[in-house]
Amino acid sequence: MSTSPSLTEPTFWRLPLEERMALFAELREQGAFIPYSLTMPDGTPLDFHAVTRYAEIVEISRHPQDWCSGQGAVSIPDLPAEALEYFGSFINMDDPRHARQRGIVARSFTPRQLQGVLDSVETICTEVIDSFCEKGEVDLVEELSQPFPLLVICDMMGIPRSEFDTVLRATNVILGAGDPDFIGERDILTALFEAGMELIGLMNELAEDRKKNPKDDLTTQLVHNDLGEDMLAPSEVGPFFILLATAGNDTTRTAISHGMNLLSKNPEQRRIWQDDLDGVSGTAVDEIVRVASPVTFMRRTATRDVELSGQQFREGEKVVMFYGAGNRDPRVFDRPEEFDVRRDPNPHVGFGGPGPHFCLGAHLARRELSVAFRQLLSRLPDIEVSGEAVPLEAQGIPLVGGIKHLPVSFTPSAPVGS
Repeated sequence: MSTSPSLTEPTFWRLPLEERMALFAELREQGAFIPYSLTMPDGTPLDFHAVTRYAEIVEISRHPQDWCSGQGAVSIPDLPAEALEYFGSFINMDDPRHARQRGIVARSFTPRQLQGVLDSVETICTEVIDSFCEKGEVDLVEELSQPFPLLVICDMMGIPRSEFDTVLRATNVILGAGDPDFIGERDILTALFEAGMELIGLMNELAEDRKKNPKDDLTTQLVHNDLGEDMLAPSEVGPFFILLATAGNDTTRTAISHGMNLLSKNPEQRRIWQDDLDGVSGTAVDEIVRVASPVTFMRRTATRDVELSGQQFREGEKVVMFYGAGNRDPRVFDRPEEFDVRRDPNPHVGFGGPGPHFCLGAHLARRELSVAFRQLLSRLPDIEVSGEAVPLEAQGIPLVGGIKHLPVSFTPSAPVGS
């Protein structure tokens, strides 16, 4: 068993990003696969191999026939069957079920189909910044990182603004990694089930309404069309929304928070971007995703006895791909620990490795991040981080390495929205 700093300790995940990645760098040089064990609530051990190098993450991602997502879950522990009822969208599936569900949803995630959503991103971001631009000092997470991407998703799905707080509260629980601020006095599993049921109930009501009253939103497209194409079953719509409202919200939210923090720590890179917002935004956004790597990990399970990079794995063994470690692998990236807003090429795995599970919403996420930082750096040009970033108080290994609070200050400005 590795004597390196334990990834299984909650304190590891509460470290500042750079300290955490420095420890990952030590692990990465010990080998491609580092053995670990978690102690489950019933006292039994759960063994897995941490994958910390880029090449192995890519290789595992490209070969789902050898490394599957559907045996138990993509979380490190297997999810019980009743949990998969809520959290069992296609991220936890293999082909052919995965290909079917992803194919249905992908029809609504092409750049052409998303154009109306992409156009609305600018409007929603303006609205959100308008709500705090006169204050001069705010918590960026509460005022921008948190509401902005979730409003985009709610509007895209057709969820009324009156339900926004419900969705926000539930998604905070699901991706809060057991943070007491989000789950209160409840145990983690109870809180997860209650949040899942709340979102499933909301989406079931919306789906039923859209069957009778179709509108111009994604829910309508998923449950009602005139082309005779395959559609999501009613039982599939809710889990898909949970996936979208968590993975599609919290990753962007975390990237905005980490991105602002990175710009404050790297003022010369901020100047480069601020001096050429249109020219630099594309590479800068991808560099934020590489350095921050909002999605911490995904698990895969060996479908057979298999060898990878000289390591033998037996059928059923678990590997956990830590994307942040892979995104700083010096075998692939020059000056991997440096934040370089003009980095090109930048073949990061921040949206997952290549293969069938590559992030379906990467195009939308890039658009949201580009709009958020262009508006921040132009509308609030002297915005600065004014205190320490507060990480999630994770009780285990979090799926998303989130920032809970990030105080910022700026010269107040007038709203621009009509």
